[in-house]
Amino acid sequence: MTKLTSLTLYDNMLTGHLPENVCSDRLVQYFGISNNHLILDLSGNKLSSMPDSIGALKNLHYLNMSCNKFSQRIPIPIGEMVHLSQLDLSNNLLIGEIPAQVTKLQDLVTLNFSFNNLSGPIPNNKAFQGAPAEAFQGNKGLCGNVSGLQACQLLHKENKHGSKKRYMIVFIVVFPLLGALAISFVIILVFCNFQRRRKGDPENNKQSLSLSIFDRIVKFEDIMDATNNFDAMYCIGEGGHGTVYKADLPSGDIVAIKRFHCLLDNVTSIDQKEFFNEVKALTEIKHRNIVKLYGFCTHSKYTFLVYDYLQRGSLAKILSNDKEAKELDWCRRVNVIKGVFHALSYMHRDLSLPIIHRDRSSKNILLDLEYEAHVSDFGTAKLLKQDSSNRSKLAGTHGYIAPELAYTMKVTKKCDVYSFGVLTLEILKGSHPGDIMSSTSSSSSFATLQIKLDDLLDQRLSPPRYKVLDKLNCIMEVAVSCLDVNLQCRPAMQLVSKLLSD
Repeated sequence: MTKLTSLTLYDNMLTGHLPENVCSDRLVQYFGISNNHLILDLSGNKLSSMPDSIGALKNLHYLNMSCNKFSQRIPIPIGEMVHLSQLDLSNNLLIGEIPAQVTKLQDLVTLNFSFNNLSGPIPNNKAFQGAPAEAFQGNKGLCGNVSGLQACQLLHKENKHGSKKRYMIVFIVVFPLLGALAISFVIILVFCNFQRRRKGDPENNKQSLSLSIFDRIVKFEDIMDATNNFDAMYCIGEGGHGTVYKADLPSGDIVAIKRFHCLLDNVTSIDQKEFFNEVKALTEIKHRNIVKLYGFCTHSKYTFLVYDYLQRGSLAKILSNDKEAKELDWCRRVNVIKGVFHALSYMHRDLSLPIIHRDRSSKNILLDLEYEAHVSDFGTAKLLKQDSSNRSKLAGTHGYIAPELAYTMKVTKKCDVYSFGVLTLEILKGSHPGDIMSSTSSSSSFATLQIKLDDLLDQRLSPPRYKVLDKLNCIMEVAVSCLDVNLQCRPAMQLVSKLLSD
């Protein structure tokens, strides 16, 4: 390539040794702003060695070898490049001292040796002595009369007396530490042996299981007896990550036990993340429309949460049963909707760190004997930290997930608003409003969708009275606005709460 006049190889994935024949003036002539200036720029690659023949580039004005993997000493012949005005060897693994031969580089103006493993004094050269501290940072062994570097005389004295001090450190610090480590190791072995013996004894193993309760004491054995060791006959529900059991405790209290399918021993488990999300979120919540968490248990055999038991079960179960659905009349359905938006408004606004539920579906709305709604299952809940992007894997129930999550994966409060809109129409209709949602084109807005209330209402119930009809019309309008494809057009839960409370 004898006629090559320009060679640019920076920011590639070049590896290995720099070829000898690259170091030729004829390969790197560059016609730029300053004619006939010679440059060589191989920065941003993965080169590991530069040859001594680089000194042959005597007419080179600019040399940039930064951001590679050079792990050698700086070649001494580099001092022969007497016309060099800019030199950048930063962000490599260079070792040893900067060769004294670089003092020959009288034309050198700018230089950068930062972030290597260089040591010793910097050369007595105008360019080096006048360089900023940033040009040498990241090299613990360098010294010299440059701001930010240690004086070489002081460093020499420290090295002279350092060997004596090291011997003292060995005797005073290292040996006692080794002794302490040995004693600790023996204690750990004894403890592990003791624990192994305890696990081998069924009675001791039974006692070693513990249940953490926030406001009362419940024996683990009572939980196991009440569910007959989690027998299927006590199962009242099942989700993607756990099974829920009913437990009638000796104290007379009835609780719901959510036992996770997988144990928490595997730190990479999705269930471990779900467990601690749910506990952390619920411990900060005190609201009449949010299910109460009493306690939790983590053990090598069991992992479960202990909730308040809601007698009527999930809203989804009630709506799917004609007899129970008829008992859930229009006034009760309005109260259920109010309970849900009060709970979501509280989570979004009244907590120190707002919580986005992300899985708001009829399966996660539980009703008590008075048909009061309680929001449950924070398995996919996410604390909305103000300094985080809140991007995460897609979580939630199909049919309730906000459309933008499919492509942005960014969790916002408006995701819960969308799910609330779907849930509200489901309560009015008595079934999931998928037929209404699928009837609109992807480009249309739900806010412009004309829905007749008569076509939406659950036909299993008698027509609502006049006052209730006005309230249902208002609820339907707010629910439709929550389904707007443009998340910026959806109302906040505080506004929803205000509109539906008036």
